[in-house]
Amino acid sequence: MPPPSSQSAGQETSHGPEFGGRLSRFWQRVTEGLELSQLWNQFRSDARASYRLYSRDLAARAPQASWRHDFFRTLSEFCWAILEKLSPARRVLLLAAVLLLFFGGGEYSHHDPSGTVTQVTLPFQFYGGALLLVLLVLEIGDRVVMKRDLEIARDIQHWLLPATPPQVPGLAIAFATRAANTVAGDYYDVFARAAPTAGDTRFILAVADVAGKSIPAALLMATFQASLRTLAITPSPLADLAAGMNRYACTNSQSGLRFTTAFLGEFNPADSSLIYINAGHNPPILRRHTGAVERLTIGGLPLGILAEGRYESDSVKLQAGDWLVIFTDGLVEAMNARDEEYGEARLLDVLNAGASAQPDELLRRIMASADAFVGTTPQHDDITCMLVKAG
Repeated sequence: MPPPSSQSAGQETSHGPEFGGRLSRFWQRVTEGLELSQLWNQFRSDARASYRLYSRDLAARAPQASWRHDFFRTLSEFCWAILEKLSPARRVLLLAAVLLLFFGGGEYSHHDPSGTVTQVTLPFQFYGGALLLVLLVLEIGDRVVMKRDLEIARDIQHWLLPATPPQVPGLAIAFATRAANTVAGDYYDVFARAAPTAGDTRFILAVADVAGKSIPAALLMATFQASLRTLAITPSPLADLAAGMNRYACTNSQSGLRFTTAFLGEFNPADSSLIYINAGHNPPILRRHTGAVERLTIGGLPLGILAEGRYESDSVKLQAGDWLVIFTDGLVEAMNARDEEYGEARLLDVLNAGASAQPDELLRRIMASADAFVGTTPQHDDITCMLVKAG
C-alpha cells in the first residue's frame, strides 16, 4: 500500500486542531467560562435551593412523615410536591414520559397470510425520552420569559434606588444591597427634604425590609419608596411622616401579612442631630468614637400592621468619629453550610477593626466577611447595609 500523500496528511493534521478548537469554543459557550469546581458549586447551590423548595411543601403536606418510618407516604407526597409545580397538561406529559421510560421496549409478532412472521419493536423508552425533552423545552420557554420580565423588574428597581449617596454635610455614607433572588424587597435611600424653618435643609436616611421576597416584596418596596418620597415633600415631624406611611402601608399589606420593618432618620447638619424612628426594624448600631455601642430602638410596630399605630421618635447627637450601621436581618441572619448565623458579633468585630477606615472601604470589608462566612450556601433573604460616619 502506498504511503499517504503529503496533501492528505496535511488535511488530517489540520482537521485535528480545527475540531479541537470547535469543541473548546462549544464548551466555553456552554459553561460561560466557568471552571469545573465553579460548575459543581453552582450545581450544589441549585440542588440545595430546589430541595428546600420541595421539602417545604412536603413538610406542609405531611408534617409527621419521615423517610425512616413512612417511606412510601413521604415519597408519594414528595412526588406530588413536584407534580403540582407543573400545569395539569404538563403533569400528564410527565407521567406519560415516566411510564414509557419504565415500560421499556416491546416486541410484537405479525403473521401475514404467506406465513411470514415479522417482529415489530416499539421503542417506548425513546418516546419517553422525547416527551421529557418536549417538557424540558416548554419549561425552559417559561423560564426564559420569566427571566426576561425579572430582569426588567430588576432594572426598574435599580433605577428607584440611589446608585451613589448624596453629599451630606458632616456625614460620609456608603450603602450596598444584595438580592436573594433577581429582585429584592429591601429598600435604602438618602435624600434631602425641606425643614419647617425656611431655608433649612435636612436629610432623610431610610432602610426598610418588606416581609417576603422576590416579586411581591419588590412591588411593595416600590410603593414604600413612592409613599416616602411623596410624604417627605411636606415639612412635618418625623413621627407624622411615619404615621402617614403606616396608614398607607395598611391599605395594601393584606391585613398585616405584608408588613414592612423600617428605620427612618432625619439628620440636621446644623447641629449634627439625628431624629429617628425604628418601626420594628433591626436596631441599628451606633458606635461612638470612644468605642461605646448604643442601639437605636425607639419607634413602634412595623408599618402595615395597625392603621392607628403610634410612633415615637428619639434624637441622638453624632460626633466626629461616630459610626451608624443600619442593616436588614438578611445580613446578620446569613447562614453558612452548618446552619450558623453570621450574627451581630461578627459585624461588630469588623466594625471595631475598621473604625478608622472610610465607609466605602469598611462596607467592602463587611460584605467580604459575610461572603467568606456563608461560602457557597444559598441565601434566602436580601442583604442591605448602610454605613454612616460622622466627621
